[in-house]
Amino acid sequence: MPSAKILESKKAKVEALTETLKNSVSCVLVDYRGITVEEDTKLRRELREANVTYFVEKNTMLRFALKNAGYDALCDVLEGTTAIAVSTDDQTAPARILGKFADEHDNKFNLKAGFVDGEVYDAKGVQALSKIPSRDVLLAQLVGSLQGPMQKLAATVKAVADKKAEEGAA
Repeated sequence: MPSAKILESKKAKVEALTETLKNSVSCVLVDYRGITVEEDTKLRRELREANVTYFVEKNTMLRFALKNAGYDALCDVLEGTTAIAVSTDDQTAPARILGKFADEHDNKFNLKAGFVDGEVYDAKGVQALSKIPSRDVLLAQLVGSLQGPMQKLAATVKAVADKKAEEGAA
Protein backbone atom coordinates (compact mmCIF):
# COMPACT_ATOMS: atom_id res chain seq x y z
CA MET A 1 0.00 0.00 0.00
CA PRO A 2 1.51 3.36 -1.02
CA SER A 3 2.14 5.84 1.71
CA ALA A 4 -0.08 8.92 2.09
CA LYS A 5 2.81 11.16 1.04
CA ILE A 6 3.33 9.28 -2.24
CA LEU A 7 -0.41 9.19 -2.90
CA GLU A 8 -0.70 12.96 -2.35
CA SER A 9 2.26 13.52 -4.65
CA LYS A 10 0.61 11.48 -7.40
CA LYS A 11 -2.72 13.26 -6.94
CA ALA A 12 -0.96 16.62 -7.27
CA LYS A 13 0.80 15.43 -10.41
CA VAL A 14 -2.49 14.26 -11.97
CA GLU A 15 -4.12 17.56 -11.03
CA ALA A 16 -1.32 19.57 -12.66
CA LEU A 17 -1.48 17.37 -15.77
CA THR A 18 -5.27 17.81 -15.91
CA GLU A 19 -4.87 21.60 -15.81
CA THR A 20 -2.27 21.44 -18.58
CA LEU A 21 -4.69 19.47 -20.75
CA LYS A 22 -7.63 21.77 -19.99
CA ASN A 23 -5.59 24.87 -20.83
CA SER A 24 -4.24 23.54 -24.13
CA VAL A 25 -5.83 23.99 -27.55
CA SER A 26 -4.19 20.87 -28.98
CA CYS A 27 -2.52 17.69 -27.84
CA VAL A 28 -0.90 14.73 -29.56
CA LEU A 29 0.02 11.38 -27.99
CA VAL A 30 2.87 9.43 -29.60
CA ASP A 31 4.70 6.14 -29.25
CA TYR A 32 8.38 7.11 -29.24
CA ARG A 33 9.87 3.60 -28.98
CA GLY A 34 13.02 3.22 -31.04
CA ILE A 35 14.25 6.77 -31.54
CA THR A 36 17.75 7.67 -30.48
CA VAL A 37 18.68 10.30 -27.90
CA GLU A 38 20.05 12.49 -30.68
CA GLU A 39 16.77 12.27 -32.64
CA ASP A 40 14.77 12.97 -29.47
CA THR A 41 16.91 16.01 -28.65
CA LYS A 42 16.42 17.40 -32.17
CA LEU A 43 12.65 16.81 -31.92
CA ARG A 44 12.41 18.47 -28.50
CA ARG A 45 14.31 21.52 -29.79
CA GLU A 46 11.95 21.90 -32.75
CA LEU A 47 8.90 21.55 -30.49
CA ARG A 48 10.30 24.07 -28.01
CA GLU A 49 10.86 26.59 -30.82
CA ALA A 50 7.19 26.21 -31.78
CA ASN A 51 6.13 26.79 -28.14
CA VAL A 52 4.94 23.19 -27.76
CA THR A 53 5.41 21.38 -24.45
CA TYR A 54 6.58 17.79 -24.91
CA PHE A 55 7.15 15.25 -22.16
CA VAL A 56 6.93 11.58 -21.28
CA GLU A 57 4.39 10.54 -18.67
CA LYS A 58 3.24 7.26 -17.19
CA ASN A 59 0.13 5.88 -18.87
CA THR A 60 -1.65 5.56 -15.52
CA MET A 61 -1.15 9.24 -14.72
CA LEU A 62 -2.19 10.24 -18.23
CA ARG A 63 -5.30 8.06 -18.01
CA PHE A 64 -6.47 9.81 -14.82
CA ALA A 65 -5.68 13.27 -16.21
CA LEU A 66 -7.38 12.62 -19.56
CA LYS A 67 -10.52 11.40 -17.79
CA ASN A 68 -10.51 14.44 -15.50
CA ALA A 69 -10.13 16.75 -18.51
CA GLY A 70 -12.99 15.05 -20.38
CA TYR A 71 -10.92 13.19 -22.98
CA ASP A 72 -11.87 9.62 -22.03
CA ALA A 73 -11.72 8.54 -25.69
CA LEU A 74 -7.93 8.98 -25.69
CA CYS A 75 -7.44 6.46 -22.86
CA ASP A 76 -7.73 3.54 -25.31
CA VAL A 77 -4.34 4.35 -26.89
CA LEU A 78 -2.40 4.43 -23.63
CA GLU A 79 -0.36 1.27 -24.22
CA GLY A 80 3.42 0.95 -24.31
CA THR A 81 5.60 4.03 -24.39
CA THR A 82 3.71 7.33 -24.49
CA ALA A 83 4.89 10.89 -24.90
CA ILE A 84 2.57 13.87 -25.04
CA ALA A 85 2.86 17.20 -26.85
CA VAL A 86 0.55 20.09 -25.96
CA SER A 87 0.18 23.62 -27.27
CA THR A 88 -1.69 26.50 -25.70
CA ASP A 89 -1.74 28.73 -28.78
CA ASP A 90 -1.30 26.81 -32.06
CA GLN A 91 -3.86 24.15 -32.96
CA THR A 92 -1.74 22.34 -35.54
CA ALA A 93 1.85 22.76 -34.30
CA PRO A 94 2.10 19.51 -32.28
CA ALA A 95 0.51 17.42 -35.04
CA ARG A 96 2.51 19.15 -37.79
CA ILE A 97 5.90 18.72 -36.12
CA LEU A 98 5.31 15.21 -34.78
CA GLY A 99 3.69 14.09 -38.06
CA LYS A 100 6.72 15.23 -40.05
CA PHE A 101 9.01 13.49 -37.57
CA ALA A 102 6.94 10.28 -37.79
CA ASP A 103 7.15 10.36 -41.60
CA GLU A 104 10.94 10.71 -41.43
CA HIS A 105 11.31 7.90 -38.84
CA ASP A 106 9.00 5.23 -40.19
CA ASN A 107 8.11 2.44 -37.71
CA LYS A 108 10.23 4.00 -34.93
CA PHE A 109 7.89 6.83 -33.99
CA ASN A 110 4.10 6.57 -34.27
CA LEU A 111 1.25 8.99 -33.75
CA LYS A 112 -1.39 7.51 -31.42
CA ALA A 113 -4.16 10.10 -31.11
CA GLY A 114 -4.85 13.65 -30.03
CA PHE A 115 -7.30 16.50 -29.78
CA VAL A 116 -7.76 20.00 -31.17
CA ASP A 117 -10.14 22.46 -29.53
CA GLY A 118 -11.94 19.67 -27.69
CA GLU A 119 -12.38 17.39 -30.72
CA VAL A 120 -10.67 14.01 -30.39
CA TYR A 121 -8.80 12.51 -33.37
CA ASP A 122 -7.40 9.02 -33.90
CA ALA A 123 -3.98 8.37 -35.45
CA LYS A 124 -5.27 8.93 -39.01
CA GLY A 125 -6.96 12.16 -37.97
CA VAL A 126 -3.79 13.44 -36.34
CA GLN A 127 -1.85 12.46 -39.48
CA ALA A 128 -4.32 14.50 -41.57
CA LEU A 129 -3.90 17.46 -39.17
CA SER A 130 -0.14 17.23 -39.62
CA LYS A 131 -0.53 18.12 -43.31
CA ILE A 132 -2.24 21.46 -42.57
CA PRO A 133 0.18 24.38 -42.99
CA SER A 134 0.93 26.67 -40.06
CA ARG A 135 -1.24 29.70 -39.34
CA ASP A 136 1.45 32.06 -40.68
CA VAL A 137 1.70 30.12 -43.95
CA LEU A 138 -2.09 30.11 -44.34
CA LEU A 139 -2.24 33.87 -43.73
CA ALA A 140 0.55 34.44 -46.27
CA GLN A 141 -1.35 32.35 -48.82
CA LEU A 142 -4.50 34.37 -48.16
CA VAL A 143 -2.67 37.67 -48.61
CA GLY A 144 -1.07 36.35 -51.78
CA SER A 145 -4.40 35.27 -53.24
CA LEU A 146 -5.92 38.68 -52.44
CA GLN A 147 -2.91 40.60 -53.74
CA GLY A 148 -3.19 39.35 -57.35
CA PRO A 149 -6.71 40.66 -58.02
CA MET A 150 -5.92 43.92 -56.19
CA GLN A 151 -2.88 44.51 -58.44
CA LYS A 152 -5.01 43.85 -61.54
CA LEU A 153 -7.66 46.27 -60.30
CA ALA A 154 -5.02 48.93 -59.59
CA ALA A 155 -3.50 48.45 -63.05
CA THR A 156 -6.94 48.73 -64.70
CA VAL A 157 -7.81 51.90 -62.77
CA LYS A 158 -4.43 53.40 -63.68
CA ALA A 159 -4.95 52.51 -67.36
CA VAL A 160 -8.38 54.17 -67.34
CA ALA A 161 -6.94 57.25 -65.62
CA ASP A 162 -4.06 57.45 -68.15
CA LYS A 163 -6.53 57.15 -71.04
CA LYS A 164 -8.74 59.93 -69.61
CA ALA A 165 -5.62 62.10 -69.13
CA GLU A 166 -4.59 61.52 -72.78
CA GLU A 167 -8.10 62.34 -74.03
CA GLY A 168 -8.20 65.50 -71.91
CA ALA A 169 -4.77 66.64 -73.20
CA ALA A 170 -5.73 66.13 -76.85
